[in-house]
Amino acid sequence: MFKLTSLNLNGIRSATSKGLEAWLTTAKPDCICVQEVKAQAPDVADRFESLAGLKGNFHFAEKKGYSGVAVYTRLEPSEVIVGFDSHEFDPEGRFVELRFDTPARRISIISAYFPSGSSGEERQQAKFRFLDAFYPHLLKLKARRDFILCGDVNIAHQEIDLKNWKSNQKNSGFLPVERAWMTKLLDEAGMVDVYRQLHPATTDEAYTWWSNRGQAYAKNVGWRLDYHLATEGLAALAKSASVYKGEKFSDHAPLTIEYDMKF
Repeated sequence: MFKLTSLNLNGIRSATSKGLEAWLTTAKPDCICVQEVKAQAPDVADRFESLAGLKGNFHFAEKKGYSGVAVYTRLEPSEVIVGFDSHEFDPEGRFVELRFDTPARRISIISAYFPSGSSGEERQQAKFRFLDAFYPHLLKLKARRDFILCGDVNIAHQEIDLKNWKSNQKNSGFLPVERAWMTKLLDEAGMVDVYRQLHPATTDEAYTWWSNRGQAYAKNVGWRLDYHLATEGLAALAKSASVYKGEKFSDHAPLTIEYDMKF
């Protein structure tokens, strides 16, 4: 089994200070895709290049203390792709792809961090531009290879994906146009929401993010914002999925899915 985890760290220094590395040692994922590293190369050097025996591959943001993604893995990739050729969004550190290619197969593991629009209209418009640019990139990638994209998508797709869906219909993360983008990706582009494939009706246990306001975590007033989005062939290999809430490393929880495949 290939054990793959996704987690928005909300800062790698913060998450590791809260026990992330010890948990990784116990949980033993083969690979973990992380978002919001909030660090640059000098901050990572000699400290976060590896975690619990997993080697990191990074896409840092140019702005200090902002965004950034990584894939930590036990496996040696055949190629690492940083960014998705976006002049606007690549400087923000939102995409890293590890390729594992042999004559028999072409597989990628991707860590992606979609923009949030919750801070205001300017960032919401940037989020829309990201979605418009990212969709054709995924289509082109899907035409050439199988992949699993892990990440903080910052979209709750369905009403069952957040506690208070009625009061959030005009809020970023649950806007009709954002949800329609996800529907198009799944229904027209043929990508698979792997967690929902395994747990089509789960509500409270599916949440992966909680606001820091109003005791949202204690009351489990959450959102499902973190995903494994896979091509059909790899999605078919998924056997189990779980959200870990035993410890709190971040305002997000780790989402782990096990796939019946070997590299």
